[in-house]
Parts: sequence; C-alpha cells; structure tokens
Amino acid sequence: MIDQTLVELSRLQFAATAMYHFLFVPLTLGLSFMLVIMESVFVMTGRTVWRDMTKFWGTLFGINFAMGVATGIVMEFQFGMNWSYYSHYVGDIFGAPLAIEGLMAFFLEATFVGLFFFGWERLSRVKHLMVTFLVAIGSNLSALWILVANGWMQHPVGSAFNVDTMRMEITDFGAVLTNPVAQAKFVHTVSAGYVTGAIFVLSISAWFLLRGQHRALARRSFAVAAAFGLASSLSVVVLGDESGYTLTENQKMKLAAIEAMWETEEAPAAFTLFGFPDQDARETHAEIKLPYVMGLIATRSLDGEVEGINDIVADGAYRVKSGVIARRALRELQLNPADKVAQLAFETYEENLGHAMLLDAVAVDPLNPTDREIQAAADSLVPTIAPLFWSFRLMVALGMFFIAATAYAFWLSTTHQVEDKRWFLWVLAYSWPLPWVACELGWFVAEFGRQPWIIEGVLPTANAVSGLAVWEVGLTLAGFTALYAVLIFIEVRLMLKVLRQGPEPSHAAPRATALSGMAQLTGK
Repeated sequence: MIDQTLVELSRLQFAATAMYHFLFVPLTLGLSFMLVIMESVFVMTGRTVWRDMTKFWGTLFGINFAMGVATGIVMEFQFGMNWSYYSHYVGDIFGAPLAIEGLMAFFLEATFVGLFFFGWERLSRVKHLMVTFLVAIGSNLSALWILVANGWMQHPVGSAFNVDTMRMEITDFGAVLTNPVAQAKFVHTVSAGYVTGAIFVLSISAWFLLRGQHRALARRSFAVAAAFGLASSLSVVVLGDESGYTLTENQKMKLAAIEAMWETEEAPAAFTLFGFPDQDARETHAEIKLPYVMGLIATRSLDGEVEGINDIVADGAYRVKSGVIARRALRELQLNPADKVAQLAFETYEENLGHAMLLDAVAVDPLNPTDREIQAAADSLVPTIAPLFWSFRLMVALGMFFIAATAYAFWLSTTHQVEDKRWFLWVLAYSWPLPWVACELGWFVAEFGRQPWIIEGVLPTANAVSGLAVWEVGLTLAGFTALYAVLIFIEVRLMLKVLRQGPEPSHAAPRATALSGMAQLTGK
C-alpha cells in the first residue's frame, strides 16, 4: 500500500510553497491596474502628483513582483521532484497551459516591467502608459493560464485516457481553455487580487493621513483605491457565486463538505450559517440555517437538488466497484490488446477508473478488494469537514467587510471627509493583512476541498507522488520553508524602507493641461 506519511509530507510541502507564492500574486494583480489608472490620469492632466503616485506604488509593485517570480519558479520544479507520476500521467495536458503562460504572459510582463522602471525619461507619456498597461495585461494573462491548468485539475475536460501509453492526453484544447470551472476561478481570483491591491493602498494611504505625511498623494491614492476596491469587492461576491454554481455539477462533494450537508435536503436546500460539524457522527450540532439560500446559490432555482455527503459516498462505493472492473479489463488489454471482451468492459466503466485507484491506499490487493476496503475507499472521498466549513465562512465574512469598508471609504472620498474620520483611518491602517487572509482561505477551500483527488475523479493525490524517501521530502520542506521565510523578510524590509522614504518628488516638465494630455492620447 501507499506510504501515507510520504503523501502527507509531499502535500504539506506543495501547500507551503503554493501559499507562500500566493502571498505575492494578489498584490501584483491588484496594483498593476491601479498603476494604469493613476498613470492615465497623469497623461490626461499632466499633474506631476499622479506621476509621483505611479512611481511610488510602482516601486512597491516591483518589489512584490520580483519575490513572486522567485517563489513561483520553485513551485514548478516540484511537479517533477515530488509529483513525478502526476507529471507522467497528465504532463501532456497540464504542461501546455504552463508553457503558454511562460511564453505569452510571463515574458510579456517581465519585459515591460523593465521598461516601466527605466523608461520614464526615455519614452513619451503615452508610450509609457502603454507599457504600464501591458504589464497589467501580462500579470492577468499569467493568472489566466495558471488557472486554466488548475481548473482542468478541478474539472478534467477535453482529455481522455490512452490505453496504449497509459496516460491522459488532450483531445480538445478548446474545451480545456473554455472550461467553465477555469473561467469562474480566473475571474474570481483576479477580482480578489484587485481587492487586495485596493486594501493595501487604502491602508498605507490611511497611515500617511494619520501621520500627516504626503497628504496630496495619500488623498488621491485613497480615492482611487476606494473606487477600485468597491467595484472589485462587489465583483468578488458575484463571481464567487458563479464559482459555487460550477461546484453543483462538477464537485458535489466539495460543495457538500463546505456546507457540512450530510443528507440530501428537500429542494431548495438551506444554507448553514453557523454550526459545529461532527465528522464521526456525520451531523452538525447547534446549526443555524437560512432557508432556501443554498438551493438558490448552488442551483439558481427553487427545485434543484443539492446532494448530501452520505448519498455521494454511497454513489462512490458503486463507482469504486465499477472502476475495479475497468482496471481489471485494462490489465487484460495490456496482456492482449485484441481482447474484445476486455475492451468492451473497459469502455463501459472507464469513467470510474480513477475511483478504483483510491483502493491503492486502503486495499491489500486493489484488483480484488473486500467489501470493507471498497467502503473505506468510498469513505475517503469525504475531506476533513471542519476546516472547510469554517474557512469558507470566515472568507465570506471578510468579503462582506471589504464591501462595507470600501463603500464607506468611497463615500468619504466623494464628500471630502476622509481626514475627519480618524477612527476609520485607524481601522483601514490595521486592515492590510485581511485580504491576504481571505485569499489564502479561498485557495485552501478550493484545494483542500477536492481531496482525495489531485485530478477530480481521475487521479487520487496518493497515487501522484514521487518514489522518494520520507526524510528527503522532510528535508526539502524545511529548506523551502526557511528560504521563503527569508524572502518574505526581505520583501517586508524593502517595502518598509520605501514607505519610510515616501514618494520621490518628480522633476518632470511643467504641468500640462488636461487638453494637452488628451492631445498626446490622440496623437494630435
């Protein structure tokens, strides 16, 4: 059987490196388009304060971008180091969007980041604005292709198992690209990044205003971040609803686990606002429910059914049994490719082949499992409920806070009362970590919620690891953790240094009028 210690350590290592990396990604996404907004105002008005703003926030963007690149490269190496069977089994599919991301998005972003910093005195205003815009586009394209790859893991479309090569292969790249799960994850993730950038700018601007420093820059930055953050935080809710809707068809167990929904409820299902999930007893104590809400979110109807955990497990037991038939047939086809009976059996039950692989972690002989081993494999379909249940609710609570905070900040900006509400500035000043908490919780729910699958319904996580010794994985885990801790320390030190120094006054040409700025945009 599979060494579960090796599996758990490999999972922990990838989780640690992925969540470290994702500390940098949201801020890169959020600041990139805010830089576009600020520089656009500079081009149209010629007011040097907007150029100073763009350069100041751009410096913080650059520090964060550099750290994100360093941590992201390490992540990709782990697919070959710790997850070699995964790379072998689905590398032809998973590797394609990653390669496109490197060629199309990362090179674009990295190239124009250099021009952004060194092109201020070498490029015209409009050309430099185009550079900033391409940096933002590159950042978002990087997220797109990464999430196309991740979305395929959550909902493996456009692919098929090749009996001859014993690997998964692409059959329809268009289906991989337009995967509804990938698209929903992309828009939800980038909008969460925009919120992160907005709260980051609001927090620092609030701190400057509380200390009476750089007031012209802080007031304008506050206004931009408030408007951008309000639009982004509202979109997170809408797009998060779309992500929830895709779970109804593609990841029923994840949806049921998030809700701690043990039994299938009569439609429309209620949303559990509060409760204490008891996984051993398969019930939720002291639960408070909102009638109809879960049914409306998950099915967008009053008669759509949301399946409960117990029913999904029962269906899983059947799928494990039929998957064993497919696996036996596959063995026969390897010995005799002309065996028509085996070919028919495999084609009939092929879709459940992945469920049979769950037996590798619990059965002595996976091709001839006992009823108890089949039930154990089906029970392993249930992830650990309590962390998912509470992580999701904390994430939603933070989302509601961001909407309220950015809405109030926007109202204060439009009514010119920002500096009068010092209590609110203090709230914002200490709110800067919250969007990162929400983003990390979101990724935890997305990835932990689909266990035991590394590819939903196709390949269990336990089957995907490399044949390493436990001490080797433990040693590299310690090394990566130490390295990433150093990188975060360096980033914080550099950012604090920039914040203490503040924006450098611009030595640009005299202020232009709005009309002359528009003339540059139109080329007249």
